[in-house]
Amino acid sequence: MRRVPGQHPHRPEPAKDSGRAAVDPADDDLRALFGETTAVFASLAGPAHLVESANPAFFSAIGAGPRVRTGVPLGQLLPGPAGQGLIGLLDRVYRSGAPRTGRDARVLLDDGAEPREAFFDFNYEPRVDSGGNVTGVRVIGVETTQVRQAQRFTAEHRALLEQIARQAPLREVLDGMVRAIEELSPEDLVVSVLLADQEGRRLVHGAAPSLPDFYNRAVDGIAIGEGAGSCGTAAHRRETVIVGDIAADPLWDDFRDLAGRAGLAACWSTPVLGRDGSVLGTFAMYHRTPRLPQAADLALARLFADTAALAVERQQAEAARSAAEARERAAREDLAFLLQASTALTVDLDAVQTLERLAASCAPRLAPLCAVDVVENGRLRRVATAAPDERRREVLASHIPVYDSDDDAVARVLATRASEVARRAPTGPGPWQDLGVTGYLCIPLLDRGTAFGTVTLLSTEAEPFDGHRVALAEELARRAASAARNARQYTHRVTLARDLQAGLLMPELPDVPGADVATSYHPAGEGLDIGGDFYDVFPLDDGRWAFLLGDVCGRGAIAATTTALVRHTARAVAPLLPGPEDVVAAVNRALVNRPGSHGTGFVTLVYGRLTPTGHGLDVELVRAGHTLPLHLDTRHTTRLVDAPGSLLGISAETDVVSRTLHLDPHESLLLYTDGITEARDDSGEQFGEKRLAEAVAGAPPRPSAQQVVDALTGAVRDFTGGQDIDDDRAVLVLTAT
Repeated sequence: MRRVPGQHPHRPEPAKDSGRAAVDPADDDLRALFGETTAVFASLAGPAHLVESANPAFFSAIGAGPRVRTGVPLGQLLPGPAGQGLIGLLDRVYRSGAPRTGRDARVLLDDGAEPREAFFDFNYEPRVDSGGNVTGVRVIGVETTQVRQAQRFTAEHRALLEQIARQAPLREVLDGMVRAIEELSPEDLVVSVLLADQEGRRLVHGAAPSLPDFYNRAVDGIAIGEGAGSCGTAAHRRETVIVGDIAADPLWDDFRDLAGRAGLAACWSTPVLGRDGSVLGTFAMYHRTPRLPQAADLALARLFADTAALAVERQQAEAARSAAEARERAAREDLAFLLQASTALTVDLDAVQTLERLAASCAPRLAPLCAVDVVENGRLRRVATAAPDERRREVLASHIPVYDSDDDAVARVLATRASEVARRAPTGPGPWQDLGVTGYLCIPLLDRGTAFGTVTLLSTEAEPFDGHRVALAEELARRAASAARNARQYTHRVTLARDLQAGLLMPELPDVPGADVATSYHPAGEGLDIGGDFYDVFPLDDGRWAFLLGDVCGRGAIAATTTALVRHTARAVAPLLPGPEDVVAAVNRALVNRPGSHGTGFVTLVYGRLTPTGHGLDVELVRAGHTLPLHLDTRHTTRLVDAPGSLLGISAETDVVSRTLHLDPHESLLLYTDGITEARDDSGEQFGEKRLAEAVAGAPPRPSAQQVVDALTGAVRDFTGGQDIDDDRAVLVLTAT
């Protein structure tokens, strides 16, 4: 026994010669597969076909073995009926003088070793003398055995390449390759392919249909390393390892009994290497008797090892492409999920509804059960739950974690501000068994580093929370915490703005003798900014009443400061000054003298006094750049009260003109801001003064002040279609009683 290692993982290095081009290693393999051509020759004379001359290959082809004899009739050298058939063919050529050709003639060669089957192409040509007479037959033959075999292997190899090109499953390609080699091989050959695992440390079963199942199971997962049989060693060395006698080779010490049970005596293993030199597996050829390979055997092993490498690399490339597509698809799905959930979280600015949508987004996408808890006044409150059915949702909603318990996951996460995940039910009391909880993930909801709540995902499956789901849930919780923080801030700002706005308006309407008073105020936007429209009605010392309605340029805190300045100045000076012109002048001085930090915007204003009489109300008013007041009489006709006047807060001098009018019982005076007349419909058209007059005239007979207000605001709402407004709308109606 002897073991011969290969010289290269796949094939020998090409020979280099200074006098001719280098030989392609692939050509060497093809030459080995097709073999050396064997030619036979014999010259036969006379009708008895005496052997005049012949080469040794001829005597081997006719079964004469090493007995090289001439001068003897050929019939004496040919054994059996096959020889008689050849003599008959030679007789026909001799008699007719016509050459004959025989293709793929099967012969049994005896060249001193074991007899072997061979195939030849023969040409039988007549020998003629100078007179044209046939004197004998010349026999020329060429052996085609290896050519036929190589052609069959080439056809199978081409079929395998076509399978690889159409991306047939790797197991199918390898199994077909192994079966084809075994069927085409003239010897009792058994072929096996082992594949390297992902770590490149072990060889696993690839294809070996002719090996016993117990053998395949035993070698499935063998380590790659020195002494691990032919295959483990070949993969370790990255070169062909030839063991001609398994029974005596130390490489098989650990597997000798296994090989004996399987009836294996020799093993030649070629590593399957990728283009980058990495080990993809091994290609092994087993024999039932001890033997060493011929050049054709090694060429065959290299050819199909390369084919196996191509199949494995194509499968790996396809698997990598599929994995990349799966990752891309999963990333797109995650992004779509986060975008959809983020949109749901910010659909409105209500903190509780935001957290309810968080729970709904988590279940069942991330877990079948979800609960959201927040800290309020030192206690935990469960504000949202989600479950597959109402019963389990109610069970989950009824459980409240203990805020200061070390045995509760929610309490720990609030304290550590770090997520907690486990492949078991949470510790501490809870309906975990009733809900079938098998694992949990608890994530803090943070506001500038402070945990104000948690979101807890509960699994009821055997599969635990993996890193992907944890990361996705944490990102969603981060977005939800930000949305909840924004919602709380918005709610706080809206409350603050409403409180401040309420402080700038009348808390309640006063009871004015002889007058019915009604107001309407509709701020623009979502309530975050304080409006610039204002109104007021307050008593004077002599039984009269003052009223005003105005509009401050701008919105927000500066507008609130200016509104307060106008109202408070008017209330302070009205009892002390003789007429409306004087009050408006005082308001203007206050605006002109205000600090720059308190705003510089102008103000429009209508200010006047009511004097109750025995039959209605006497009204005296001035208008400083404001919209024209409207007078509604008992006949439901309207007229604008034109009182010229300039804007306030622009210059130190005021230019206003006082107007007086009398309101009979059931007559009304309407004051309004430009948010009413400048309201727009879908086409952009303004409501305008004409529609204003028509709306007021359309009030019921003998209308109350509130009915006038309702008629006007209803008409504006119908005109705009109820859409959001972009300017404040304020109305003050004074009706004589």
